[in-house]
Amino acid sequence: MKTRYTDMDIHFSMDGVSVYVLNIIFERLTRVIPLHSHGNGCYEVHYISSGRGTLTLPKQQYDLCPNTLYVTGPHVEHAQSPVLSDPMQEYCVYFKIRTSSRSQKPSPVMDAFCSTAFWLGQDTQGVHLLLKQLFGELSHRYTGYQNQTRLLLSQLLISIIRNYEREQNAAYPFAPSNLYDSKSIIIEEYFLYEYGNSSLEALANRLRLSTRQTQRLLREYYGKTFQQKKAEARMSAAAVLLAQKGQSISSVAEQLGYSSAEHFSAAFKKYYHVSPARYRAGKTTGKPERSNPL
Repeated sequence: MKTRYTDMDIHFSMDGVSVYVLNIIFERLTRVIPLHSHGNGCYEVHYISSGRGTLTLPKQQYDLCPNTLYVTGPHVEHAQSPVLSDPMQEYCVYFKIRTSSRSQKPSPVMDAFCSTAFWLGQDTQGVHLLLKQLFGELSHRYTGYQNQTRLLLSQLLISIIRNYEREQNAAYPFAPSNLYDSKSIIIEEYFLYEYGNSSLEALANRLRLSTRQTQRLLREYYGKTFQQKKAEARMSAAAVLLAQKGQSISSVAEQLGYSSAEHFSAAFKKYYHVSPARYRAGKTTGKPERSNPL
């Protein structure tokens, strides 16, 4: 029993390092794999899902059992033999790393992977599940399977390193976000959560912009003024609150930051062309009396 995926152009980049996948195999081993080694930049990942066997290196032997993960890098001589009464079932993924493509920037994953010529241990990072998902993608070939295959192989490399390091904390956390890129989420969250007491000045301070720049940004992102965005947020919340039992119109008005129920009712009617009371009555009967807003 053997499933093999080869002669496929599978490659991806990890921290700027080019990674090529030359072989993806699952097989039930009933034969001896003689002593052999891999060339420069080549690493073979082995995972034993069931059965037993022996891994032999020139000066060491290791027992192989279910959930054993081991990696053999360049020029590491190794041989494998199964226990014939309980032969191994093994996943094998062959990576080739283009070291010439490496940038000067540190790469926590690839530096650790390429500097480890041999590793063996019990997997603690869910490698078996990743490999089953990988073979499922390659077998079914559903839409996007090429992208999913690359993602799973990237996850496999990360899981291997976490096995090496026993979940050591990363030395290089995410850099702080770029304020320019995060402005849209600041604006959206502001109107989502602070519609009851929002002001142009407060939003401008949050964005570290002037009020004029903030208005310009709102027009650029949404084609609306601050007042239009504020009314949109308030009226959307009003529609939800009015549909809830036990919420009086006065209570809704207070939650939305209006000075009185009358002020709120006038604003609601202007926006939806129906009074809050009639809107609520329609919701109660299942036929809301509501016109489209301007």
